[in-house]
Amino acid sequence: MILANVLALLLAASTAQQPTTKTPAPRSAPAATQASGDRAGVDRAIAAVYPSLVRVSVVFIDQQAGREVKGQLSGSGTIISPDGYVVTNHHVAGKPRRITCTLSTLEEVPAELVGTDPLSDIAVIKLHPAKPTTFPAAKFGDSSKLRAGQPVLAMGSPLALSQSVTEGIVSNTQMIMPQTFGVSESLDGEDVGTIVRWIGHDASIYPGNSGGPLVNLAGEVVGVNEISFGLGGAIPSNLARQVVDSLIKYGRVKRSWLGLELQPRIGDAEKAGALVSWVADHSPADAAGLEAGDVLTKVNGASVGDVKYAEQMPQLNQTLLNLPAGQAASLTVLRGGKELALTATPVDRPAAISQPQEFPAWGMIAANLNDRERRELSRATTDGARVWSLKPNGPADQAKPALRPGDIITSIEGHPIKTVADVERETKTALGAKDRTKALVGFERDTESLLTVVEIGSVSSDEPPREARKAWVPVDVQVLTPPLADRLGLKGKTGVRVTRLFDSSTPLRLGDVILAIDGDPVPATAPNDDDLFASEIRRYRVGSSVKLTINREGTEMTVPVTLGQTPTQAREMKWYADPVFEFRARDIAEADRQDPSLDGAKGVLVESVAVRGWASLGHLNGGDLILSIDGQPVGDVDALKARMAEIQAKRPSLVVFEIQRGIRTIFIDIQPAWK
Repeated sequence: MILANVLALLLAASTAQQPTTKTPAPRSAPAATQASGDRAGVDRAIAAVYPSLVRVSVVFIDQQAGREVKGQLSGSGTIISPDGYVVTNHHVAGKPRRITCTLSTLEEVPAELVGTDPLSDIAVIKLHPAKPTTFPAAKFGDSSKLRAGQPVLAMGSPLALSQSVTEGIVSNTQMIMPQTFGVSESLDGEDVGTIVRWIGHDASIYPGNSGGPLVNLAGEVVGVNEISFGLGGAIPSNLARQVVDSLIKYGRVKRSWLGLELQPRIGDAEKAGALVSWVADHSPADAAGLEAGDVLTKVNGASVGDVKYAEQMPQLNQTLLNLPAGQAASLTVLRGGKELALTATPVDRPAAISQPQEFPAWGMIAANLNDRERRELSRATTDGARVWSLKPNGPADQAKPALRPGDIITSIEGHPIKTVADVERETKTALGAKDRTKALVGFERDTESLLTVVEIGSVSSDEPPREARKAWVPVDVQVLTPPLADRLGLKGKTGVRVTRLFDSSTPLRLGDVILAIDGDPVPATAPNDDDLFASEIRRYRVGSSVKLTINREGTEMTVPVTLGQTPTQAREMKWYADPVFEFRARDIAEADRQDPSLDGAKGVLVESVAVRGWASLGHLNGGDLILSIDGQPVGDVDALKARMAEIQAKRPSLVVFEIQRGIRTIFIDIQPAWK
């Protein structure tokens, strides 16, 4: 989701409720603009673009630690057509499960992803209002006309707040990331700096401004704000517009691949061109005869110029990527001082990485291999499913030998695996109607071909066995330490002091000091002896009577007590783990009712909530008591399981949980974006 930590990409998580009243009020530029000498120009720019600003709120999907995780973030965007196309960043809207846009009028409108391009960090979404609407649209300007010192405005929704405007000047029109920043392969495997030279500017931008427009005083969008590390950085509008047009027309950006990498020339032996640093085996460039060390000087007869500096590389890379796939291209190179004319036919450029997929029965994220990844791994084919990540202590992680990220699954139960679809099919076949089963798995690790057995599936929610009941006095106690005994006038005595009563019918009282059981002293003197009294009681039979020697307010006496049985514990209770909302809950144990807030309560206790699951996004917490779901009471685990099965069958967009948290009841809404 980010270029690199050092860049602090402008995205911000936001779960704040959006205002619903319409109070459109374009922000004026800050006081600093008064010194710009063009107040009228600032006002014109705001009037032209501000109405087209949107705040983009995204529920997104990612894959981490062997599971699909969900998250929320907020960015900015610009309406660029009256029918509601919006340009924003890929790192804002590139992996959505749900998108909502807040207009400058504060109206909320759902949207969908049209297409996204991680290489340029540009995405296009489409607004879908409830009724036909003509939207105010901003216009692209010519970013090539920008000059250092020119005033510009940055517009967007910083920190997920309402739309705002800041002013600055263009600092640099050819800004790149120094190689020492280490930002390659950063957005879904793509190095944005390969084709982007950012427009550097000092207009204040913050997390949440990502995807918002950089505007000139003519009221034109000349950039798409993306990064901030002291200076702000915007993707030039001329590049953004090309990408946007392609995404709207094709749903993707068509690029070609020659199979060579270039870098600036080293030294002055040649006076023009770019240095060929690497040629991929069996690539179009390889077939054409290019070699590492060649100097590329012309493409289809046009000079590539004198590429001596890193700032000149993005433009050349764009030229090569824009060559039509399948059409022969003439390349002129210098080799050993001699000019060579070569012909290469580029092919379609694959995505840097394949889309990963979750396999809950394995506790694993896996993906197909594309041709680019095959080359990186020096494999002959793209057959197999590559392991991306594993759930700690999940089935694949606990296999012997365990699967590891980077392994390539090649067979399951002797059946060849060519894609992740084969893994899904073989998993269903192996499990059948069973919850769990053992599967023989073949996989490659580096140059080895290995076998392992993975017990795939999920743990059932059968009722745990009940523990044997032991004798119990329904009290909590503290140890009578020597200093405490001395202050209570019981110097030299040992025992425990009653600190809480769980049954009002017991003859004991708060503050009683229990000195002996049937005449045998309670030898508790150290703080860690707090379980000694309960251990002595557990030696008796449930229902038997014992005589407790106690000291009550300075008077020693004997009290007969009939022993009850230990209450049921949490570990004994029936439980249910929901695989979609990702939380685990159980019936209330008798031991839980020792908490006054749970005494007499009916519901199920939430034991745990998976981080970045749907329940987590809805703010369900461990320790909550679920009372009802969508108005239907949930009295026990069986009722919860049945209710969640209904929800998974109907797939509603909103599920309301009534919960008790502490002494209060509250309602939380969980909004799963179903696949």
